[in-house]
Amino acid sequence: MRPITRKIRVIAGATIILGALAWLGLRPFNTPRLVCVADKVTFANFRATKTPKAVPDTVFKDGDGGERRLTDYRGRGVVLNFWATWCAPCVREMPELALLKKRLNRLGIDVLTVSEDRKGAPLVRNFYKLHRLEGLDVLTDENGALLRALGVQVLPTTVLIDSKGNEVGQVLGIAQWDTDAAADFITGCLAP
Repeated sequence: MRPITRKIRVIAGATIILGALAWLGLRPFNTPRLVCVADKVTFANFRATKTPKAVPDTVFKDGDGGERRLTDYRGRGVVLNFWATWCAPCVREMPELALLKKRLNRLGIDVLTVSEDRKGAPLVRNFYKLHRLEGLDVLTDENGALLRALGVQVLPTTVLIDSKGNEVGQVLGIAQWDTDAAADFITGCLAP
């Protein structure tokens, strides 16, 4: 057998084996698997986390001043949006996030919008009332501890967290949240 023919057979055989493993959902050599891969039309600004990592147990506040942690949501997927009332792109996507929350809640996925405003819950409550936003929880991170713990550097940024409490990716900047494609992508990534 000629060396070139043999190489072709080896390459073809390896391709068939790897293809079969992929079809079965198996990964050779314990290679990491990308959980979420977005098409460039739906979320051009999505960055998958190479290896899903546990989210920090950093405290943020609810509208009554009670402490919340991301670990409180384990068992459910989480769309965690960081925003502020002074951030025009953030303000623009808030109605879409409210609609997304209504749509995904029954599927075991929470949409949390965490304000980075220093004036806290009263400002967020007034903002929701002024813009007639219903269904979103009043959540604040006044000192930016959660923002920093997750390595967020831009507002808005949305962190996607699976039901095991692992960050699987971030959407950097504004996104369109009220489309079927966006809901399907998030459900595929985060549904328990």
